[in-house]
Amino acid sequence: MTIRVLIVDDEPIARRRVRRLLASEPGIEIAGECGNGLDALAAIERLAPDLVFLDVQMPELDGLAVLAALDAARMPSVIFTTAFDEYAVRAFDVHAVDYLVKPFSRARFELALQRAAARLERREGSVDARLMALLETLHAERARPDRLVVKAAGRVHFVTVADIRWIESEGNYARVHAGETSHVIRTTLAGLSGKLDPKQFLRIHRSTIVNVRYVKELRPWFRGDFVVVLRDGTELTLSRTYRKKVADALGNAL
Repeated sequence: MTIRVLIVDDEPIARRRVRRLLASEPGIEIAGECGNGLDALAAIERLAPDLVFLDVQMPELDGLAVLAALDAARMPSVIFTTAFDEYAVRAFDVHAVDYLVKPFSRARFELALQRAAARLERREGSVDARLMALLETLHAERARPDRLVVKAAGRVHFVTVADIRWIESEGNYARVHAGETSHVIRTTLAGLSGKLDPKQFLRIHRSTIVNVRYVKELRPWFRGDFVVVLRDGTELTLSRTYRKKVADALGNAL
């Protein structure tokens, strides 16, 4: 069985290294290489490779966007190559999709290639369900905004989501605490919660959401409630209703 391979990476040095590693592997035909996502998309459709070594981080059109733009019937097997990206690597692990974290060793490269070859033999032309599930997961993640829009006094402000420490309900509004300031957004807490990453922003009370990255400690209070202490000293109430969900998110810390 001959495996036709396409190499996609915006770094020429990285492409050359993959090419050198493939040169010593039997049954491999290098169909081509690309330095950006747009060329990769066209090459996959034109060359129909069996396997693509695909860089995740590329300007304009990254590796995940390339795959998302492809018709499922033309989806090749993929080995992702990436500089360390915590979320991406975690997603690859969950969906059992092969990836190589740069700089990778020859042994790790060969293992990924062997796994891909084995899957190609079993797949018989069908779309890899794990790859499709990965794309759905990452698409949902990317659909969440990086910034929130705040309109006040005729001006428009932008709040970076990663800077948000906690959010409290104020009726039909939500007060967002980010850095040393707070902003009022015309949306309910439930509506805002649906736009945020549930792994990062946890509901700890019917009127409070907290960014777990800013949680310093949890202190027992009374009647099963806890006090959530943030790194800036802010103290918030964790009610019993949300205790189990928070405990699971924090590794059963309660």
